[in-house]
Amino acid sequence: MPLDVYLNVAVGGVLTGLVYGLMALGLSVIFGVVRVVNFAHGEMMTIAMFIAVVAFSAFHIDPLILLVPSAAVLFVFGYSLQAALINPFITRPEHAQFLLLLAVAIIISNALLIVFGPDARSVQTAYALASFQLGPLIIDASKLYAAAAAVVFTAALFAFFRFTLVGTAIRACADNYTGAQVVGLDVKRLYALTFGLGAACVGAAGTMLTLVVDTTPLVGPSYTLLAFVIVITGGLGSLPGALLGGVLIGLTEALAGLTFTPSLKSMFAFAVLVLVLLFRPQGLLGRRSA
Repeated sequence: MPLDVYLNVAVGGVLTGLVYGLMALGLSVIFGVVRVVNFAHGEMMTIAMFIAVVAFSAFHIDPLILLVPSAAVLFVFGYSLQAALINPFITRPEHAQFLLLLAVAIIISNALLIVFGPDARSVQTAYALASFQLGPLIIDASKLYAAAAAVVFTAALFAFFRFTLVGTAIRACADNYTGAQVVGLDVKRLYALTFGLGAACVGAAGTMLTLVVDTTPLVGPSYTLLAFVIVITGGLGSLPGALLGGVLIGLTEALAGLTFTPSLKSMFAFAVLVLVLLFRPQGLLGRRSA
């Protein structure tokens, strides 16, 4: 196969990987601060995907315009879920947290299935078949817009954690839970805010993914699993690692789908995960535990 073909597929994989990275970033934010693994992550993203699909089919609202509103809706959902349901489980054993969030995931999936049925739905924007040519590269417009939106949203999140007082307080809670309580920080409220921000990330990613993939009510578990692969590959709790892991997995899936068959792309993503765990167990950008 000509090199140009591999190059074009690789660029498409990187663009999709940036959206994957934003999705995994939400999981990494939640675990890095709250120390809770969100097993309903993919299902929450499915909610955002259906918001985009319904808004487009009913009102012809472009998913790019819905990016911030969808993120806001998922922020409120995540904040409420943490404040009302998850906070009482923070100090409970990990298996109790797992069962709680697994139950939430099942409820979300089945509620979406009841409301929307099992059929796949898609968003066909005016630029769905458009592309940009840059020398030998032919870049899909939908993937480019989705990736650009993911990068902007990711940069805004990094700036929030780095340059705002609330972001600094959240990082303090992540570094030292007891110390944060001693200095008077409202840890439970900051945990709810963090969970809301993680949900907002997955809401934005889900909205952008509707430009690239079809939406079904039962797609959530596969994206939850994909988010785990990305986060562990990049480094559990590392925000830059989540983005790097997303790009790496997106690139791996794209090249594997071209070289072999699309049905094998997940196998190669897991192969990358195994290699990372073998040679760098803490992840690509993760810190080795003491």
